[in-house]
Parts: sequence; structure tokens; C-alpha cells
Amino acid sequence: MDAPTVISFLFFTGLVAFLTWRLTRGRLDNTEEGYFLAGRSLSGVVIAGSLLLTNLSTEQLVGLNGDAYANGLAVMAWEVIAGGSLVVLALFFLPRYLKSGIATVPQFLEERYGPATRALTTFIFIVAYMLILLPFVLFLGAKGLGGMLNLEEMLGLGEVGTIWAVVIFIGVVGSAYAIFGGLRAVAVSDTFNGLGLLVGGLMITFFAFQMASGDGGVSEAFAKLKEEKPAHLRSVATDGGHYLHWTTLFTGVLLLNFFYWTTNQQIIQRTFAAKSLAEGQKGVLLASFFKILAPLILVVPGLLAWQVFANKGIDQASMEQGEVYGQLVRTVLPTWLTGFFAAVVMGSILSTFNSVLNSSATLFSLGVYKKIIRPTASQHQLVMSGRICSAVVAVLAVIAAPLIFLNVDGLFEKFQSLNGIYFIPLLAIVLFGFFNRTANGTTAVITIVAGLAAMVIGTFFGGAEALDPETNEVISKGWMIDAFRSGFHYMGAVFAVLLLLQFILGGFMKRPTPYVQQDAKVVDLTPWKHAKAVGISLIAIVFVIYLIFAF
Repeated sequence: MDAPTVISFLFFTGLVAFLTWRLTRGRLDNTEEGYFLAGRSLSGVVIAGSLLLTNLSTEQLVGLNGDAYANGLAVMAWEVIAGGSLVVLALFFLPRYLKSGIATVPQFLEERYGPATRALTTFIFIVAYMLILLPFVLFLGAKGLGGMLNLEEMLGLGEVGTIWAVVIFIGVVGSAYAIFGGLRAVAVSDTFNGLGLLVGGLMITFFAFQMASGDGGVSEAFAKLKEEKPAHLRSVATDGGHYLHWTTLFTGVLLLNFFYWTTNQQIIQRTFAAKSLAEGQKGVLLASFFKILAPLILVVPGLLAWQVFANKGIDQASMEQGEVYGQLVRTVLPTWLTGFFAAVVMGSILSTFNSVLNSSATLFSLGVYKKIIRPTASQHQLVMSGRICSAVVAVLAVIAAPLIFLNVDGLFEKFQSLNGIYFIPLLAIVLFGFFNRTANGTTAVITIVAGLAAMVIGTFFGGAEALDPETNEVISKGWMIDAFRSGFHYMGAVFAVLLLLQFILGGFMKRPTPYVQQDAKVVDLTPWKHAKAVGISLIAIVFVIYLIFAF
């Protein structure tokens, strides 16, 4: 890595930090609503940018492109179906969330089910973010940046040492945004990074097309890929061995997408900070549009990498999924742009990292510190508890990242299977709570515990035995890991059983009075007049895209 690359990387990374500081200077409020919800002042554009950048991090850039490299266009389901889920958030979930005036999903669950459900779900969210989401983002961030900037060779620390160094660096810088800036700083920096990611990601796609096709243009690039790997260009996988077989789009894949975009605290917290329902809906629907187009950045480069590497004589036999995107960037991007794009990737990592830290702080401060530890806490003490929580979660995530994911193959698949452990039971109680007004909190707690137990068993135990390729030892992989397609169907089955379980329990475990949602009157709840029309149009686009690439 030469000096101009280093300079451009540091310059663009520092520029985002400086602009964020300038725009939020004097507006960083040390109050509960100011620190955790940006004073409920976010516009639609900022919400859309923050939603996209919180999601579009290295688990997408590196993980999903690597997944496309190995499994083809069918992996676009993680992005395109998300567009439909965001429409449901805008039209159904968001009006109800904003009506309650909540800052966290567990707050809504307390309103519906009681304090025990809030305490349990708060604990689940924080532990999952600390041991699953943040370590995954940090690890793939380290792998991606290491590959783009050739850090292993430059630092001379070896693969493991380089990963540790980059993970620590990301942890320190990302923590500064979340700990000292609050949600406003997170959202503003997300918007800047979002613009950079859009420009940089499209550049990689453009240069990858050029290098894959030679002088033949876009059609030639796809013609070569279709000749060598025809199944890679289909939006629906019909091969029985594909982990995203088309039937999974109606079970686990749909449920994971649905939870992530409608109920996951780290994603939807910025929608709680909308200045009005109309602005929130505009932001969510704008994000939906860009998610539908996201495969141009997150899937297509991975597809083209096969031909790019073949043209350049790069050995593909021993390449891991986590290495594909970094190698592709280093191969197709002109040297003078490498530093800029590395800064863009750094921004996407920081965006997700600091957003999750802010969500963890919000969950802890409002759900644990204020409710259990110190109910009489002042605004200053509440914010300080959030900052301490952010620091603790950041340190533990940095330690966990290399330890959990260093020797894992098929990273994106495994990440989704781990998410399913808590996504499925929490989605079940949220949806049931929307449509049933009489079941009490005990039904929710029992359903969560039963769901967690079922998902852990399905993920880690009970699968067919297999040999570890390195040690030749017999291992048991579990349904989720051994047969991932079956794992998605297993998620769907567990979800259906949990709904039935809570329905049965709710027949005799009832609230003293039926639940009626109260209007907290914190923002204007007048919906955007074009919300339904735009939402229906976006869902229609999803179906059209699938049909175009289905055969």
C-alpha cells in the first residue's frame, strides 16, 4: 500500500468525522430524548440514509458478495425481499410504534405484555448484539479492509494479528461516535457514508464489468458467466442442494427479513426519531427503493468476480468467501481510488458498529438502568449509563470477533442461522401482540423461552454427523448448519408452533382488561398521502425483478 492510498484513506475518513462534528456541534443533547432519539427531529432523507448505512456494512459488502460468488444471484433475496419488509414497516408497524412514543421495541412489549417481557427482550437484544452482530461486522470489516489495503503484508502481523489490529481500530473509532455523539451524530455520519458507499459501490460494479468483459461490454460479461455457471444468473434456486432453494423464500428467509426490518431495535431506532409519521414513512419507503436496487452493489460484483479472477489468472480454488470482495476491489480498482473506497468501507463498518452501540445503550439505559437499577436517575446519569454500556459492549465485541468467526466457513449463511435463534421467537410475540388484545405477559415469556430452546436445538444439535475436513473428527452440525435449506424451513415451523402455543396459552392466561394502545402524542401521526401508492408500487417492482431473472 503506497503513501497516496494511506493519505486518501485517512483524509476521507477524517472528512466524515469533521463534517459530522460541524453539523451536530451545539446540538448534542445530554437528555434522554436528545441522546437516544436525536430529539425526535430526523427528516425522511436522514432516516433513509441511516437505515441503509446501518444495514449496509461489511456483512453485506464482504459477506453477501462472497455469498453471491459461491451461490449466485439467488442470494439477492436478502436485499430485494427486504424492500417489501420495509413497506410493511412504513404502512403497518411505524404508525403503531410512533403512536406509543417509544424509544425501544422492548418498551412497546412492556406496554402490551408487562415489565417481565421488556426485561427479557432487552437482555436478549443486548447479548445478541454483543456476541453475534457486532463481532460479525468487526470480523468481516477487518477481512475486507485487510484485503483491499493489503494490510497483512504492510503490517507484517500475519492474518490473525492483522485481524486483531483492524478490529481494535474500528472498535475505538466507532465507539467515539456512539458514546460521545448519540443518535444524531450516528445518523448524520450515516448519511455522509451512505453517499460515499453508493458512489464507491457502483464504481466497483462498473470496473468489475469492464474487467470481466474485456472489450465486449455488459452483455459479454453476463454471456461468459451464463456459459460457465448458468444457475448463477437465476433469481430463484431450483437446485435441491442450494441453501436458498426457492421454497425458503416463503419460510425462514421471509421471516428473517421481516423481523430484521420491522422489529430489530438497531435498525428501526432511527424511525422512532422521526419528526412526524409522514417523514418516517418517506424515509422508510425511500430506503425500500434503494434496498431493491442494492444487488447492483452487493450481489453483482460477487457474480462478476468469477470471470474477473479467471481473466487475471487469480487462483480461485483456495479462496474463501470472506476474501472475495477485498481481492476484487484490489484487482479492479485503480490504485489512486483504493484509499477512497477503503474509507467508504470503513464508514459503512463504523455506521453499523456505532448504530448498534447506540441501540445497546438505549436498551440498557431505558430498560435496565432506569427501570431496575436507578428509577430516580437524572437525565445526566441516564446518558452516562448509556455511554458506559456502549463502552462495555464495544470492548466485549472486539474480543469476541476473532474468537467466534476466525475459522468459520460460509460466513453469511452461519450469521443468518445465528440471527434466527432470537429473531423467530421475538417476531412471534410481537405479531401475536398486534392482533391479540387479551393474552397476558406470561404467555409471551413462555413463548420466548420455548422458542429460544427450539432454535438453539435446531441450530447446534441433532443434525447428521459429518467429518471435520481438517481433523477428520466426527462432528454434529445441527439442522441449521448441516442442511441450511432445511434450517430455514425449521425456522418457519418453529414460528408457526410458537404462534399456536401463545394462542393456546392466551385462552386461559388473560390480561385483567383487553389491551388498548394509547396515543402518547409525541409526534404528528398524519400519514404521508402517497405512502400506500408508493408502497404498493415498490412491492410490484420486487415481483417484476424476480420474474425477469427467474428463468
